[in-house]
Amino acid sequence: MKKLITLCLAILFIVQNTQATNDNSSELIDGSITGKVLDATLNEPLPYVNIIIKNDKGETVTGAITLDNGTFEIKKIPEGKITVTAQYIGYKAVVKELTISKKNRKFDLGEIRLEEEAAGLDAVTVVAEVSTIQQKVDRKVITIGKDLAAAGTASELMVGIPSVSVDAQSGDISLRGNSNVRVMVDGKLSNIPTAQLLKQIPSTAIKSIELITNPSAKYNPEGMSGIINIVLHKNTMVGFNGSVSAGISYEKEVKFNSALNLNYRNGKFNLYGSYSNNLGKNQNVGRVFRPTNNSEMFFDILDERKNHLYKVGVDYYINDKNTVSFFTNQSTSDNGTVGATSALFYNNPSFDQMQEFDASNKNNSSQYNFDYKLDFAKEGENIELEVDHNIYNGDGPVVYDDISGTNDYIDSNDTERLRTTVNLDYVNPLSETTKLELGLQARLFNTDIKYSSTGQSLDSQGMLRPTPDTRFDYTRDIYSGYATFSKKFEKWTYQIGARVESVNVDALALETEIGSGNTTPIAFDNNYVRVYPSAFFTYTPSEKNQYQLSYSRRVDRPGIGQVNPIKEWSTPLVSQYGNQELEPQFTNSLEVNYTRGLENGSVTAGVFYRSISDEINQALLIDRSDVSAGRVILTHDNFDDTSAYGLELSTNYRPTKWWSINSSFDLYSQTQKGISESLTEPLETATIDDIVIEVREVDVVAYNFRMFNNFKATKNLTFTAFGFYQGANENLQFDVDAMFFVNLGARLSFAEGKGNIGVSFNDVFNTMQFKGVGTRPYEQRLRFEWESRTIGMNLSYRFGGGKYRAKSRKQRDNNEKDGGGLF
Repeated sequence: MKKLITLCLAILFIVQNTQATNDNSSELIDGSITGKVLDATLNEPLPYVNIIIKNDKGETVTGAITLDNGTFEIKKIPEGKITVTAQYIGYKAVVKELTISKKNRKFDLGEIRLEEEAAGLDAVTVVAEVSTIQQKVDRKVITIGKDLAAAGTASELMVGIPSVSVDAQSGDISLRGNSNVRVMVDGKLSNIPTAQLLKQIPSTAIKSIELITNPSAKYNPEGMSGIINIVLHKNTMVGFNGSVSAGISYEKEVKFNSALNLNYRNGKFNLYGSYSNNLGKNQNVGRVFRPTNNSEMFFDILDERKNHLYKVGVDYYINDKNTVSFFTNQSTSDNGTVGATSALFYNNPSFDQMQEFDASNKNNSSQYNFDYKLDFAKEGENIELEVDHNIYNGDGPVVYDDISGTNDYIDSNDTERLRTTVNLDYVNPLSETTKLELGLQARLFNTDIKYSSTGQSLDSQGMLRPTPDTRFDYTRDIYSGYATFSKKFEKWTYQIGARVESVNVDALALETEIGSGNTTPIAFDNNYVRVYPSAFFTYTPSEKNQYQLSYSRRVDRPGIGQVNPIKEWSTPLVSQYGNQELEPQFTNSLEVNYTRGLENGSVTAGVFYRSISDEINQALLIDRSDVSAGRVILTHDNFDDTSAYGLELSTNYRPTKWWSINSSFDLYSQTQKGISESLTEPLETATIDDIVIEVREVDVVAYNFRMFNNFKATKNLTFTAFGFYQGANENLQFDVDAMFFVNLGARLSFAEGKGNIGVSFNDVFNTMQFKGVGTRPYEQRLRFEWESRTIGMNLSYRFGGGKYRAKSRKQRDNNEKDGGGLF
């Protein structure tokens, strides 16, 4: 780590000094320009306006910022033809052409009056009525309109995003039918669990969702399905301003969320802070019936969440070429689950088991982020250093009450996690049509999980003994470098790149016997170096037609839960453990997209193919400690190579001025392999010798259809109707029935568009439930339901700004970071 930081600082020093040497080598004469910038309407001086000097090649050679009284003076300007640009966000730029020569060295431009640009007054905070979908070179961008922004939370909003699925019970997210996806906020990972994070972000804070299904070499290659990047609104208005939002929904329990964003900005500083919460309860019920032994399991669960998220940050614009930013996120969570599970054996009630549990999950997460960006004289050339440090602490005791017996006990899980990421990125536009990007990255990760229990468990001989204490310490350090090169032709664009990674994994699990204190260590490591190439090709024969071809190599590293040998959770009949022998899964992904512009919208169609090696999947095993009890163990293992393919179709279309449609259809197919076990004898008399092990292969085909309708009744009143259908599918465990729902809503704008109030009625026909049948290792039929038929109301309002809004500095390029927003 010390070596990496030293290397980063050395590169910064060398590049900056090299640039300074190049600048000083230019021929300079005593040319100078002076002037004063005024607001054309208010006739008042404008401070902090960018004055940019470019040569006849379009290269930035020097510049300045106006003082508090609006004046500026620029000296030592190179000889030759130049353009002088005065630019400010929210104003029309003023451009003047001059020639610096020995005869004309000094120019006084007098008063330069900037006029406000109506379209730019509130460009950041104005939200369109309808969400739009745009296919870019390496990603699909869904710009969130007021229709999806009224959803409530990011988790609820994601249901309407093409190719994305959200598990209604767990909150887990998947992309293109696969849960191996990385979720980022403004391009940064978080230590907060994804399901919890999505429930903490209010939907009104989201500007767009980026689906990066084939990421370039610039991104770290984790996640077979790619990356979901949540882009939040940024605030670039000068002065004090902000926004507030709140939402409430109800079926059986009340759910509430709210957010407050504050921002103060002048020419040099941007200070911002925010707070959001997510509070509420949710009921879940389910049942699993096993015809083999005429038994049935019942689940009655009540989840309660109390999540709070705070952010404070500052951006400091040192000068036109240097920017420093810092922010911190602080998250506190106090969640709990109270439930009852029962296993009833109708043929033999003596086996009946009834258990109640009370699980607490308190966690705190802290994120600290520092960023420094240096822009060079050549437009678009920059180097950026970012350091991101995350700390997570979680405490999760679970109290089990055995109603049918005396086996009461408490399980305790304590988790500490540290993640530090250091990025150094360099961008150099070699010409108007070519660009080179280079970067280094270090990702340092450590987690320490401690487990203890007051209960008893069966040992390898089938004897009941006190459950041993365990500790799992896992460290994974990844060092990588990347390079990408892109070039544009008249109708063609291509980008090629590669990323090299060195991965070092060290893990140690300790099991300590209660009483004797004897400790059994389980240590393992996994070190490897891999190369991840990527390539993108775009062909645009006309304004209405675009073709894209892309390739990337990805990796899915085993998750902590997949390798942790400590028991993660259990019910009377099911327990889950990790497998420390798991190897990474590698994927080669190929994708083709076509976009067609229509008179009233656009259509994008795409197909993809994945070749997967060392596939990671579930293994469902019979518990050897007591075969006749019907208990099973859920774990993971590596399997043979496999493949997957899919088709996606999405469209934005406006049939009339008052009706707009966003719809999508996606279909995925993958051959999944997993270990499954069965018995050759009846369960009541079966022994270990009766277990048959088989590798099961299933062709999983899943498809989804979404349609979002937006009906504009008046200038301020809009109605919405959203329909979702998920087709029946088969996986390694179950044949799952089809699911569908319809949501209705209405939205009213007030206070000249600054405020919005909305109402919603979700799952109108009460059709959302999970149903399926399974045959391995036992025949079973299951059904689960949750609070999906909710009514809700939400309110959002923007304040501040006034005549001072949108008078902040112009971004120097499209990649410049701005503060504000929730994250």
